[in-house]
Amino acid sequence: MHTERGFDRLVNFSDAVVAIAITLLILPLVDTATELGDKTVTQLLVDNWLKLLVFVISFAVIGRFWYAHHRIYENIAGYNRTLIWINMFWLLTIVFLPFPTELIASGDVENSPATSALYVGTMVLSSFAGTAQMVLIVRHPELQAPEARGTLSLVPSLVASTMMLLVFVVVVVVPQLGLFALLGLLLTGPVQAVIDRLRRRRVTPAA
Repeated sequence: MHTERGFDRLVNFSDAVVAIAITLLILPLVDTATELGDKTVTQLLVDNWLKLLVFVISFAVIGRFWYAHHRIYENIAGYNRTLIWINMFWLLTIVFLPFPTELIASGDVENSPATSALYVGTMVLSSFAGTAQMVLIVRHPELQAPEARGTLSLVPSLVASTMMLLVFVVVVVVPQLGLFALLGLLLTGPVQAVIDRLRRRRVTPAA
C-alpha cells in the first residue's frame, strides 16, 4: 500500500540526494584554496578559471534538473514501483555528474572530446530520465494530484530532452566546440515558445 508518508519520503530522499550531489561540486575548489601560497586571490582564480566555469555550469545544470523534478512532483500525489525506479535512475545520473565535472576541471577540455561527451551524455540521461517520469505520470492519472488532472503536457519535457540530445550530437560530431556546444541549450526557450504558438493556432477556431 502506497501512503502519503511514503510519497513524502520519496520526495525528501530525492531532494537530499540532489543536495549532496550539488554540494560535492565545490569540494575540488575548496582543495584548490589550499594552493594559494604566495599567489594573490586574483591569480588563483585566473589559474583555475576552468574549474570555476565548470563548477558554475554543473551547479546550474543540477539546479535546473532539480527544478524540473520539483515541478513534476508538485503535480502528483502518489507513486508506483516504476516511478521509484525511474527516479532512482535519475538520481544516479545526478550523483554521477560531479565525476565528469572534475575530469573536465582537471584536464584540457579542448583535447578531451571523450570527457566532454561523457559530461554532456550524463546530462542527456538525466533529461530523459526526467521525461520518462513525466510520461509515466501522464499515462497514470491516478498518480496525479486532482487539480493537475487533464492539464499536464509532455511537450516541455520532450523539447528539453530533444535539445539536450542535439547538443550531445554536436559535441560528438564537432568535438572542437567542447563545452561551447552547451550554448545551444539557450534555444530551448525560443523553440518551446514557437511550439506553443503553433499549438495555440491549431486549437483556436478561425474567426
